[in-house]
Amino acid sequence: MSSERKALLQIHFCVLLWGFTAILGKLISLPALDLVWWRMLLVVAVLLAWPPVWREIRHTDSRTLALFAGIGVIVALHWLTFYASIKLANASVAATTMAVGPLFLAVLEPWIAARRFDPREIVVGLLALPGVALVVGGTPSGMHLGLAVGVLSALLVAIFGALNKRHVERASPLLVVGVELAAGTVFLTLVALAWRGAAPWTVLPGARDAWLLVALSLACTLLPFALMLRALRHTSAFTAQLAVCLEPVYAILLAILLLGEQHELDASFYVGVAVILAAVFGHTWLKLRRTAA
Repeated sequence: MSSERKALLQIHFCVLLWGFTAILGKLISLPALDLVWWRMLLVVAVLLAWPPVWREIRHTDSRTLALFAGIGVIVALHWLTFYASIKLANASVAATTMAVGPLFLAVLEPWIAARRFDPREIVVGLLALPGVALVVGGTPSGMHLGLAVGVLSALLVAIFGALNKRHVERASPLLVVGVELAAGTVFLTLVALAWRGAAPWTVLPGARDAWLLVALSLACTLLPFALMLRALRHTSAFTAQLAVCLEPVYAILLAILLLGEQHELDASFYVGVAVILAAVFGHTWLKLRRTAA
């Protein structure tokens, strides 16, 4: 199996795991800021208990650490807006807005990652947009703010995806994850202190929320984040982000099974899912065909 094919499989496995993040975000009763802070803190705590991470930190120059710390702030803002979107709308709407990411990334990645601009990527990104419009077309007016916040989250994920693509070779995936999430944890602590005058750790999760946070942090954060960074070494951030279009499909199906959100869906939803799937698998097929050639 070629490195690019393996990377694509890893990316789709990551997306399957991320499909659970919207569901867990809906089930966890904490506010968005506290939810994201605990999620980041738990991942960082696990990584800091791993001696190789400390050894690599000591051998990594301060400029590289500062770079990934800056990206970590963008990661924190992405997660904060994503879970705010869930709280303001629902899991299906928030997850679906992530499919707007490829259009943002098609414009941003050539500039950020210093690679040649490919007009075909904008075309493929645009092909996913009608599907997104159809899926969210029946969104009640009370959820429109959540929809807008979700689109902002998609822009942020495109930015840090392109930045990680450009700089991922500078360090191991676990170090990148650790530094980015540690910086994000510190950033959200400062945001909480400035916004409400109280640190995030003053909001303690209950027993049920604690178990859900552990699942969210380890199975749906640490594992796919590390795998995605490794996969980015062998494929473009655009390909990875387009595959993330499958996340709303998984999330919405899980929302039907676990949260009973199917009453909000109509025929346009299923048409939209088909359009998104066609764009994702069409691009993946063309990518694999070019690789084989």
